[in-house]
This record gives sequence, structure tokens and C-alpha cells, in this order.
Amino acid sequence: MEVCVEDGSINSEAVTSQTQSENFVDNGWASFPEVAKREEVKRKQNPEDRANFLSRLTFWWFNWIISTGYKRPLKDKDLWALRRENQATYIVPKLKTKWTEQQVKCRKINSGRRSHKDEDEYNESDRLLDDESSPDENVENTPTRKEEKKPSLRKTLGSLFGFKFALAVFCKLLHDLLIFVQPQLLKLLVGYTEDKDDMFGPWKEWKGYAYAGAMFGVAAIQSLALHQYFHIMLQIGMRLRTGIIGLVYEKALVLNSKAKGKTTAGELVNLMSVDAQRLMELTTYINSLWSSPLQIAGSLYFLYNTLGLSILAGLGVMLLVIPINMFFGSRMSTLQVKQMSEKDERIKLMNEILSGIKVLKFYAWEESFMKEVETKRKKELKYSRNSDFWAAGFMFTFGCAPTLVAVTTFAIYVITGNLLTASKAFVALALFNVMRFPLVMLPNVIVSCVQARVSLKRLQDFLNLEELDLNSVQRTTLSSSAVSIENGTFTWSSRNAPVLKEVSLQIPSGSLVAIVGQVGCGKSSLLSAFLGDTEKVEGIVSVEGSVAYVAQQAWIQNATLRDNILFSKAMDSARYENVLDSCALRPDLEILPAGDSTEIGERGINLSGGQKQRVSLARAVYFNADIYLLDDPLSAVDSHVGKHIFENVVGPRGMLKNKTRLLVTHGVHFLPQMDQIIVLKDGRITECGTYSDLMANSGAFAELLETYSSENHSSDNSTENEEQGSVAKASSKASSSNVKEVGQKDKNDDEDELGKMIEEERSETGTVKFAVFFSYLKSVGCCASFLTIVSFLLMEACTVGTGIWLAYWSSANVTTDEQRNLYLGIYGGLGLGQGFFSFLVSIFFTVGAMGASRRLHRNLLVNVMHSPMSFFDTTPLGRIVNRFSKDLYTIDDTIPRCVTNFMWCSLEIIGMIVAISYATPLFLATLPVVAIFYFYIQRVYVATSRQLKRIESVSRSPIYSHFLETVNGASTIRAYSQQRRFILDNYYRTDENQVAYYSTVSSNRWLAVRLEFLGNCLILFAGLFAVLSRDKIMSGLVGMSLTYSLEITETLNWAVRMTSELETQLVSVERVKEYSETDTEARWIIPENRPPDDWPFTGRIIMEQFDLKYREGLPLVLKQISCDIKPGEKIGIVGRTGAGKSSLTLALFRILEGAGGKITIDGVDIATIGLQDLRSRLTIIPQDPVLFSGSLRLNLDPFRKYTDDQLWHVLEVSHLKNFVSGLNEGLQYTIAEGGENLSVGQRQLVCLARALLRKSKILVLDEATAAVDLETDELIQQTIRREFADRTVFTIAHRLNTIMDYDRVLVLDSGSIAEFDSPSNLLSRNGLFAKLVQDARLS
Repeated sequence: MEVCVEDGSINSEAVTSQTQSENFVDNGWASFPEVAKREEVKRKQNPEDRANFLSRLTFWWFNWIISTGYKRPLKDKDLWALRRENQATYIVPKLKTKWTEQQVKCRKINSGRRSHKDEDEYNESDRLLDDESSPDENVENTPTRKEEKKPSLRKTLGSLFGFKFALAVFCKLLHDLLIFVQPQLLKLLVGYTEDKDDMFGPWKEWKGYAYAGAMFGVAAIQSLALHQYFHIMLQIGMRLRTGIIGLVYEKALVLNSKAKGKTTAGELVNLMSVDAQRLMELTTYINSLWSSPLQIAGSLYFLYNTLGLSILAGLGVMLLVIPINMFFGSRMSTLQVKQMSEKDERIKLMNEILSGIKVLKFYAWEESFMKEVETKRKKELKYSRNSDFWAAGFMFTFGCAPTLVAVTTFAIYVITGNLLTASKAFVALALFNVMRFPLVMLPNVIVSCVQARVSLKRLQDFLNLEELDLNSVQRTTLSSSAVSIENGTFTWSSRNAPVLKEVSLQIPSGSLVAIVGQVGCGKSSLLSAFLGDTEKVEGIVSVEGSVAYVAQQAWIQNATLRDNILFSKAMDSARYENVLDSCALRPDLEILPAGDSTEIGERGINLSGGQKQRVSLARAVYFNADIYLLDDPLSAVDSHVGKHIFENVVGPRGMLKNKTRLLVTHGVHFLPQMDQIIVLKDGRITECGTYSDLMANSGAFAELLETYSSENHSSDNSTENEEQGSVAKASSKASSSNVKEVGQKDKNDDEDELGKMIEEERSETGTVKFAVFFSYLKSVGCCASFLTIVSFLLMEACTVGTGIWLAYWSSANVTTDEQRNLYLGIYGGLGLGQGFFSFLVSIFFTVGAMGASRRLHRNLLVNVMHSPMSFFDTTPLGRIVNRFSKDLYTIDDTIPRCVTNFMWCSLEIIGMIVAISYATPLFLATLPVVAIFYFYIQRVYVATSRQLKRIESVSRSPIYSHFLETVNGASTIRAYSQQRRFILDNYYRTDENQVAYYSTVSSNRWLAVRLEFLGNCLILFAGLFAVLSRDKIMSGLVGMSLTYSLEITETLNWAVRMTSELETQLVSVERVKEYSETDTEARWIIPENRPPDDWPFTGRIIMEQFDLKYREGLPLVLKQISCDIKPGEKIGIVGRTGAGKSSLTLALFRILEGAGGKITIDGVDIATIGLQDLRSRLTIIPQDPVLFSGSLRLNLDPFRKYTDDQLWHVLEVSHLKNFVSGLNEGLQYTIAEGGENLSVGQRQLVCLARALLRKSKILVLDEATAAVDLETDELIQQTIRREFADRTVFTIAHRLNTIMDYDRVLVLDSGSIAEFDSPSNLLSRNGLFAKLVQDARLS
């Protein structure tokens, strides 16, 4: 623990002064004394901490997990806690400190180079310049400006390697040196069978046994050293990944708007999943950069001693192979970079599709977006395939290299008149084999280094992106005002024009201030300026005290309702209850299945817009801050609820009456109660003052009000009590009917299960089913599978053939040139055959594997797009994205490699056993014993390893889900100053994932040590049997059997590793298959039952006794709805939040299927036709305006059905023409991810334009104008009245004035129709509608 604190203090003292703006959160945050113990609470301590030397050496401490995993499937809680030095709380702060030091250093160097410039000036202007460059620009080639020194991530990460790394290097060195002892012992043993004297004097009986024993001893020490090395390096790799995830997460919290525009959530997830993984995997083999050359040099030295100068010929061949392979490697890496960028694009698109899936379903746009994904996938696979073809060339040169080297060396050796004896031939062969691994490894490691460099660069570029200037808002003590701006100009990106110009204002403590103005005039930007989210061009912004912020689009966490409101504050029951009442959440709690313990789905998916907004408001109120920034929180709630909230929370007598409140609002009727009103127009404050002052001024504000006062003033001034009572009555009514149902449900269901929204991610247990293997091979294709296997068999036959042929050649007495040429020719031919067939294996399998990747992705995509909304409500986004990113990466990349490695290992072992048994048949006697042990160890291990891999996969998703959630809510998290808590949460999730990963890698080491011991026993047996039967056996065969026995250890180890890796990696196929087989919604098109092309003809809708429930087992949300809507009628739908208004639209579009009764449109029962036929003929403007990144044109017309003229026409009608024609790109204007670069009002207008384009007979407006100001609302309403005059229109209304001139109003209460008549009749009836209208009108 001390290390961490020590580190933190260095950070805060030494570095703070220069790095305030660079620091991610707040100074000194790097030390977290109180959180380190979080995990130990539920996990047992790792026994490795207490294990003795022998136990660590043999991984004996790991036995408990292995035996437990064999007896029963392992559970997450069985795993041990991470050791202190592997925990995120220890690693990330250290790394952050190092990174900050790097930044400071670079800034000093750069300011030195730029001494004539002022440091601050650089921050503004040069930073901008820095960004003008295109992303592909090569760092080295650009003069002057690019010579800015950038902090190096490589050096920062290097700080994670310390004493442990030195220990690993020592183990590796020991292993490498012992490698050369074996061929020398082999030489002595072969010499012994030839009855020769050796360096230890004349021939003696005991020597043979001593040599065989020595070979066993050396092999055992080698094994132990190698696995200690791997264990240490894997831990370092794990720390690397933890560190990178930590840095990326924290950086994402402080990106400014310009930097956000350059990255997408999909890219960030890739940085965490793919790039961090790549760097982690590289650490295992990074030492090959020095170890491989060492092994090659040592082998050459001993080869020279054995065969003299003729080895130069072999060396020449090797040197020739290396540049060829370097060329192949560079081609591969170029293609991989392209593949990664396509992958980023695809994941970004998937992320958006999944976020906006509801809209895609409403518009029946799935096909168009699927095509888009398929196009990107096709490109990605094209690059991947080409890269694999280059890899096949790589494999060919490598398959041939060892034999070619041996052939050329032996050829020169015998041609120069030397005699090739068994001891010379097989010692040389053993040394060639030693050399083979580093030769294969070195280029692979170099390719991995190239890939890692790409990943490092991507990470470094991301970490160097611009951050928010944390000093742009001064936290000071102000004399009288709570917040103030002096002559402030603000922009979202330094390249764009300012969004707010020359703003000056002082807001007194405790005052209530309204900010009003048209859509896009800068209201939300003004609040962002107080939060420090915009870029300050000039001016001073000061804020005194803590801040709470309610964003215009509520940000809801995937947690219980209570957790969302408490937001980490301690529970204060009285305050909490008070907040629930004030924010009108009480009736909702009675409707929700488990009250405030109900889990809210991701992005608040199972709450209505109004409920989300009220939860967001409740969070702010409970937070008890000094200053409240409220971005139009009343827009998404019904007018009577809005009034209740204003009176009880925001208004002069509300809970926040003593706080400073800035309220962006479009609700004119609240304005008279404001202390001050700020009017914005085109980014400037045009007027500011009290309500009466502004009315007297008769400026823009007075005009704005004139238009609406008639609609919002009412003659009947009802008393306070009556109004207050009606909300309570509406509330109690809404709840009573639902309480009964929930009550009955409570009895049947387990309490805990009730509020569960998100299902636990299942991880299958037991063996990966044969069906999974089979489905993968089926995806590969029979033809490709068959050809691959045949090529493999032929390749192995050639390999064994070379060994046996060499044994006969080296024992034969070659006297003539013809004999020599025959032996040489056949030996060379077998070697070339080996290389050629390995090339075929690569080609055939690449073609097959690509096909499999394509098919599996296609099935997954099609099924996910066909899934019903309930699937998306109960499955976190991160979990689905994980299938499309990590699992598909495994299927594209890892599984094909595992399958070929597995087949190669299996055949190689069979080949070696055949060769050894051919030489010493006695060897067969030991095989059954060794085989039994081998399979026992393998089975015990695989059961554990597979389950560990599954636990690791499941624990990975929460990291990404939490990350995506954080990215979406970054401004809210910052506003509440909750960065530290979220960072700790990320640490915790990363650690939970690494717990499973650490156990997985430890299990691999446990296995390897035991298997290699068996392999070492095989060496012993081969040696002993050679000694025993030396009279009956020719020395060539002794040499061959010993050479193969030396190789078998490594191959056995690889085989089990590959078997288990294949099994564990196939979990990805299992996971992708799982989501390819989930239940789907009804068919999109039913060919035998398609409605006529011009249906609906008139727009008449009849509902008969219609019932609806969200999911099986949940109470009905609509009950016995019966009504007949005439063609062209305008119907308003009103009712308290949660009364079932939105559910009615979901039923009309069959997003939810009816539970009883039916709906017919123009005589067609909608349940009998295909979903696409139904949805494409209706139009909706949904509650949340969802846009996709891409051009504006794509957002309006993804199928390209309409001409540009038609698009310009709808833009004009929807009041966007001026805005769009003012943009350089016009219709091709690029919309950012989630429509971030348009205001919410503008997004809503784009949705209106979409609806106008479709011009269907039935239009549904789902609270569509909630987020726009009154003027725009009026424009939209007029447009709808004009353009949809002869169509049937349903409007779910919050602002009751919008539906007062409708034909009829449908009043819903608790899922049933309470009233249904014309507005005038309903008002005279004095029922529920009259009450709602009364509540909406403030006296």
C-alpha cells in the first residue's frame, strides 16, 4: 500500500504545478488508501503469497483449483484475490504518474524549442495547428511543427517492468544455455553405442546410463526455468493490460468536445479490448528479440565444431529466408492496419445500431443498416484474407527452411569428401532443431512488434488528444453571486465559430433564473460553459460551491432505481422519501415490479422518457448541491407532473428554494415566478431581467410570450389545494390497480428476481459441446476441411520420412557418387514436399476459415437484428458489442491459428512416436503408462481451464458496458465531481476480470510443468532403451530416436495447450452461436400474406378488447382497449406518466405483441402481416430523437428512395432548410455519433423531416416536441396540421395546448381507457381530462 501513497505524493507535489490541465481528475488522486481492500472482502488470499520455493517452482500451490475444477464446475467465487502488485489501484496510479512526468518533460523540451513563444499562446494556437493535420500524416516526414516532442507511452509502460523482469530474463538465459548441453550429451550417447572412446576416457558400461540420466536432469531444469519465466512475463503482461485500460478510461472522462469528435465509442472499446490484448500477448515473447539471436549464434558455433565450414552453406540459406519473410511480414502488417480500421468502423456502426435499435425497428430500416455492416465486414475480411495468403507464403519458406538448411549443409559436407556419420548427422540435426524455433519465433515476434507498435501508436495518439481545460472554470468565493461570466466567448471546437459570444452575467446566490430562446440559440451550451465542457476562447467563468446537473437527455445508469438516485451518497431515509414525493416518483415505484430496487436497464431502457427525466432530477435534488443547472428537465414530463415538480422542487416554494437554480425551459407559464430571465438569440444574451421588466421592454421576449399567452392563461383560477390534490389523486389512482397485480406476482416470484431487468450473462458449463466444434467445421466447409487434413497427413509423412532416410544414410557405407546423390536427392525431395504441403494447408484452411467467419457473423447479425425489443431491454449493450468485437476477433484470428496448430501438434506427436518405436520397439512398452498419465493430466486440466476461460469471458463484458456508460455520461459524472468513484469502479471491474485471467495462465503453467516432466521421462526411456539394445541397433537409428525424443517434450506440451486453447477459444463460437439462436420477433415479410401496395388506404384503426404486457410473467400494461378511429382523425393521447401512452404506440408497431384482442388497420389485422410490411407503412416521430453517424442524407433516407429535391422540400417544410443550406456540405453534412453535433431540438426536426418524407396514412407523435421551444413546437404542430391534414394522427402529448384542437382525446389511466371524446365535451364533463388541463394551467 505504501508504494501507492508514496507515488501519489510525488505526483501531487512535484508535478502538480506544471500539469494541472493534464491531470485527469484532481491533484493527488493517484493515491487511494481506502479502496485497496475492496476485493479481499469476498475472495480468499492467493496461496501463492505463502507458498514455499518448491511449491512455486512446481506450481503445487495451484492444486486446489485444479482438483476443485475437476470435481465440479468452478464458480467465480472459488477464485483467489489478485496479489497486491497486480491490482489496478496499485498499477494505474503509478503509470499515470509516469505518464504525467513524460508530459511535463515534453512540454519543457517543446517550450525550450519554442522559447520565443509564450507557453499559453502555444496551448491555444499550436494545439489547434497540431490538429489540422490529417490523421494519416507520418510523424517523421513533416517538418518544423511536427517536431513537437510527444510523450512516449512505450517508456511509460516500461516502468511496469522492474526487478521481476530481470528475474524472468535470468530464467530465460538459464534455459537457453542448457539447450546446448543436450546435443553434446546426444553426441556422447551415440558415440557410446558405436563403442567409441570419448572425452571421458575409454568405453565403459555405466557411461550410457549416466548420459541418459544427465539428459533427463538437464531437461527437467530447463522445464522449470522456462515456466518460471513465462509465469513472470504473463503477470507483467497482465499489469500492462490493467494499466492501459485504466489510462484509456480516465482519459475518456476528460476529452474535450473536439477530441470526442475524433474518436467514437467503438474505437475506444477497441483500444481497451484489441489493442490492450495485443500488447499483453506480446510481453510473453518480447524476450525472443535477444534470446532468438543468442540461440541461433550458439547453434552455429556448435555446428561449426561438428561439420566445419560446410555450415556456411546452411547459414547462407537461412540468411536468404529472413529478408523474404520480412517482406511477407511487412505486407501482412500493412493489411492488418487496414483491417483494424475497418473493424473500428464496423464496431462503431454496430454500437450505434444497437443504441438506436428501437428507431430502426419503428422505421423498418434494419435491412439498410445490415447492408452497411455487411459492406464493412466484407472489406475487413478481404484484408484479413489477403494478410493470411501472405502468411501462407511465410509458412512455406519456414516449412522448407530447416530441411533446406540441413540438405545444403550435408550436401557440401559430403561433396567435399567427408563421411557423414550418425553422431555427426544427428547432433547437427538436433542443433538445426534448436535453431528452428528461434528462426520461426524471431519473425513472428517482429511481426507482433509491428502490430504492437500500431496499437501503441493508436493508444498514444488517443492519450495525447486534447483534454478539457480544468482551469476554465474558477472555483472561487464570490462576494454575492453564485455563478458569473465576464465577457465570455465559448466554442465547442476551436475550428468552429463560437456558440456563445460576449456573454456577461452575474447570478446571485439562491436565485431562480430561467434561460429561454429558440432551438439552437445556445441555451444548453451556456450550462456547458458553467460546467467547463465547452472551450473557453476568452473571459472568466466563476462558480462557487458544488454543482448538480440535469442533462436534457437523461443519463441513467444500469443499476437499481435507488442507486441511480443516491448516486453514491449515503442513504438518508427522510430526505430520500421527500425527494421521491417531490419528483412525483411515488406512483411509478408502485408500478415498477420491485419498487425502488427494480433494476433499470441500460440507458434507462425500461423507463418512459418522463420517468427517466424525473429519476435524473431526483438524483440532482438528493445530491444536495449548492448550484443546480437544469437543462429543460420538465420537457419530457406531462404538464400536470411538470407543474407538480416545479412547485415542489424548482419553484420559489420547492425543495431547492434556497439553492441557486439555472433552468433552461420552454414552459412559458413558469416564467412569472422567476427571479431573473435570460433571453438568448444566436449565441448572445439579448435581454436579461425580471418577467415584468422584460414585458415592459416589449422586445423579443414580449413577442415570444404574446404568441403563447392565449394558450396558457386560463380564466379559472383554481385554488392551490385543488391542484395539489389532483396530482395526488391521479397518483393514487394510477397505482391502485397495478398494486393488486404486482401483489399477486410477489407471492409467486422470488423477491430478488422481481426487480431484475438485466439477466446474468450465462456461461455454459462442462465440455464445449461437440455441436460447437461441428458447427464451426460446418461453417469452414467439408471441402476445405478435407483438403486441409489430407495436406496435413502428407506433410507429416514427409517429415518422418526425412528422419528415417537420414538414419539409413548416416549408417550406410557410401562409396560412390551415385549413392551419395541418391541419398541427397531423396532427402532434399522429402524436405521440399514438407514445405509445399504446409503451404497448401495454409491456403486451404484460410479459404475455409474466412468462409466460416463470414457465415458466423452473418448469422449473428441477422439474428440480432431480428430479435425483439425485449432482448435489447434485458441484454446490456456491452454484452452484444462484445460478441461483435472480441468474440469475432477470436473467430477471425485466433481459432484458425489454434485449429492448424492443434492438427499440426497431434500429427507431429504421432509421427515422432512412430519414428522412435521404429528405432527401439521396446519404447512401445512404456507408451501405455505415459499415455494414461498424459490423458489424465489433460482431462483434469481442461475441465478447469475451460471454466476459467468462460468466467474470464463473462467478467470482461462489464468492463466495456461500464466504459460505454461512462463515455455517454461523462459530462454528468464530471458535473457531480464523481470521476474518482467511477475510476475506482473501473479498477474493480478490471481486477475482477484479471482474477479469472491470472488463474487461467497459472493453470497453463501447472499443466506445462507436469507434462514436460512426462516428456522428460520419454527422453530417459529412449536413452535407456538405446543403451540396452545397442548391440542390435544401428547408430543412425539411435541418433534419430534420441533426436525425436528431445523434440517430443515441447510438442506434447504444445498439443495439450492447443487442445485446451482450441476448446477455450471455441467458447467464442459458442457465445456467437448463442446470440445467433435467440428467439426472434415475428417474420419481417410473409410472402403469402402481404398487404396491397397502397395499404393503408384511409387510415382507419379499430382496436378490439386489446391487452398488452411487456414480457411473459409481467402484469398487463394495457387492458381491454377498445376504440374505433375514423380515417383522418386527429387523436390526442393523454394520461399520467406510466399510464400506458407509449405502450399503445409500441402495440401499433408490434414492437410488443398483443396479449389478447386485436388491432385492425383498414380491415387488415396487423398481427397477420409481416413486421416490415406493417412498420414501413406507418410513421412515427419518437420520443428520443436518434440519429446515426454518417451523412444527413443517410439519416433521412437510408434506402436512397428519394431525390435530392424531395429531401430539400422536406427540410424546408420542417424548418431546417436555412440551417442545412448554411452548411458547406449541405445534405452530405456529417452527423457525429449519436447526433452530438446538433442540438436536441434540431435532432427532433430531422426526425420530423424523416416522417414528412414517408407521408404514410398514419402518423404517431410520441411526445415528439417535448425537447423544443414553444416557437418550434408551434411550427412543428402547424406543419403536421398542414402536411398531414388528411391522415390519421396520434399525438402523445405533454403540452396539452397542442391537442386542444384535435378531433378526440383518449385519456388513459393505469392501462385502461378512462375517457374518449372531443376536448370540449371532456372539459364540460369535469373528469380526469378536465383535471389534467386544470393542473397544466398555472394561475
